[in-house]
Amino acid sequence: MDVPGPVSRRTAAAAATMLLRTARVPYECWVLPTALLCTYGFFASLRPSEPFLTPYLLGPDKNLTERQVFNEIYPVWTYSYLLLLFPVFLATDYLRYKPVVLLQGLSLIVTWFMLLYAQGLLAVQFLEFFYGIATATEIAYYSYIYSVVDLSKYQKVTSYCRSATLVGFTVGSVLGQILVSVAGWSLFSLNVISLTCVSVAFAVAWFLPMPQKSLFFHHVHPTCQGVNGTKEPTRDRLLVLKVLWDDFLMCYSSRPLLCWSVWWALSTCGYFQVVNYTQGLWEQVLPSRHAAIYNGGVEAVSTLLGAVAVFAVGYIKISWSTWGEMTLSLFSLLIAAAVYVMDTAGNIWVCYASYVVFRIIYMLLITIATFQIAANLSMERYALVFGVNTFIALGLQTVLTLIVVDASGLGLEITTQFLIYAGYFALISVVFLANGAVTVMKKYRKQEDSDSSSQVTTS
Repeated sequence: MDVPGPVSRRTAAAAATMLLRTARVPYECWVLPTALLCTYGFFASLRPSEPFLTPYLLGPDKNLTERQVFNEIYPVWTYSYLLLLFPVFLATDYLRYKPVVLLQGLSLIVTWFMLLYAQGLLAVQFLEFFYGIATATEIAYYSYIYSVVDLSKYQKVTSYCRSATLVGFTVGSVLGQILVSVAGWSLFSLNVISLTCVSVAFAVAWFLPMPQKSLFFHHVHPTCQGVNGTKEPTRDRLLVLKVLWDDFLMCYSSRPLLCWSVWWALSTCGYFQVVNYTQGLWEQVLPSRHAAIYNGGVEAVSTLLGAVAVFAVGYIKISWSTWGEMTLSLFSLLIAAAVYVMDTAGNIWVCYASYVVFRIIYMLLITIATFQIAANLSMERYALVFGVNTFIALGLQTVLTLIVVDASGLGLEITTQFLIYAGYFALISVVFLANGAVTVMKKYRKQEDSDSSSQVTTS
């Protein structure tokens, strides 16, 4: 489906950590459910047609206009994702993960089946709604495994599951590019392969073990075990909500955490918009009906180089408490420059290169922000903060889409949209530059006062 797919995996992963503290089913072997879930994630992400969605919708198969695709169809995904995120989160816990994983697989099948055979504006809008269901339900994929393995295996299974989706997306992008550029396959054929892969994923999901417990609705209170373990006191549920609210207030009262969270939400909103509509910009620069396109290769390269940048984060030595906001400002400005060049260059290869730079910088910064937020938080607070940040990012994206993109709003052309997105990131840069300057001055002033005090003491 749409480019938002890979993007939403990362955000869904952040929100999914809200379910990390689920009680474990007493399986002695963690290998089988992990292997099944990784297999599911690989095939669900193996969609070679995804980087070529916009050319497909604008081509002879669907024969839609640019205004219909960019201003009337793509916004439906944003609205449905935001609308479904919180209800799906509750349903994931209440239904104990597996049914929601199956729902995701089914939604992907419906999405790609409709991509093959649905015709007309309204039908493709419904298609986007089903894709909204598929992306919202990714939370079940990222949280299921924590309900069936022991705490000691969390780090290992998390790396396995996320790597499976990354490898699946990369292989799908490369495969799609090879089939289009070398073998000369049609975009319709790529969608057939994608439908086959998501159908395999759906079949694999049926073999996942069914968890017996979850965090909220099926959590057995220790005092109830052996007496009436299936009934949960309402008081305990209210206590959970109170604890979450208290943690929310405590977390966001921390200025450093608030700063990183604000950047996280603001930049993720802009990132979504750029990634969602990049294919449309590329179509404006070089229409696919007039020349060969390399969308799949660009997506694969940007993902791999982004992964390298993320790996390099572990070796960066800097005082983030002092220079963190200035760093965010500088790199946000670079992101703004990349988006501006992408919009104004008029050369497809410059657009491709700018997009790769854009994604690398964002992946680098979001990893740093993730680490800085999570470093001093317990697992519950980590989950809460990332869930709230994700929801705020989606809310901002919805507002931006409604005003800038949607036909009922301004309905701007794609080049004008990207000019606004470049200005959006530039504004973020200015805000954090001012904030960072204040932080640095306070830090040095405090150090000078400390040095003066120590000199007086020595005298």
